[in-house]
Amino acid sequence: MKYSFISGIEKAEAGGIIKIPFNVWEICKKEGDVPVKVKLQDSVFVCNLIPEGNGVYSIPVSAETLKSFEIGKEYPVTFRVTKSSAQESPYSTSNPIRKIDSIEVIKQPHDGLCGQSCVAMLAGISLDDTINIMHCGEWQATMDKIINALNYFGIDHSEEIIYTNGRADVTLPKCCVIMEKMGRYSHYLVYFNGVGYDSNLGLIDDYDVAKVKGYMEVYV
Repeated sequence: MKYSFISGIEKAEAGGIIKIPFNVWEICKKEGDVPVKVKLQDSVFVCNLIPEGNGVYSIPVSAETLKSFEIGKEYPVTFRVTKSSAQESPYSTSNPIRKIDSIEVIKQPHDGLCGQSCVAMLAGISLDDTINIMHCGEWQATMDKIINALNYFGIDHSEEIIYTNGRADVTLPKCCVIMEKMGRYSHYLVYFNGVGYDSNLGLIDDYDVAKVKGYMEVYV
């Protein structure tokens, strides 16, 4: 569920805050730590809501994100509650870890790290660093965890996973994370500019879309 409203940004010690104009306990059915993905105008970031008591929460806006906005001015705000606690991130879609204009293939040292390898390729960092950020080991990288990691790195992506289930008439977007069916698990790889980047096979110059179970577009 997404929640949308118009609100101004107030100055805070570490940046800014946005007051949520409804009771989070009543509307979102959440108490305690509430991790969210926030869209503030065109900037997207992840954070934990700040509790102020009795279901009243506010959205923290980092000093880096605040550079693109004005204190006191009203902006459209949308957020959705995510499943796991959001790590404090220095990145946002207006300040991503990098601009994706190329991909370098990363080979996994053994099976079970394909999801982490996809995030590493998109973020342009090492597999070890990605595993540390994602906090998951072999066979644990679900699409949900991949999405949370992309959010952390400020890598903008679609909110929708398109399930094609082997259709051969599919046109993939310029960049996406692909899910292939592999036994009990999904195998993940990156598709960019017509080439597959597979942590098992390396570069696939002529990727067969009939192998796709589903994909999520990454905006570049």
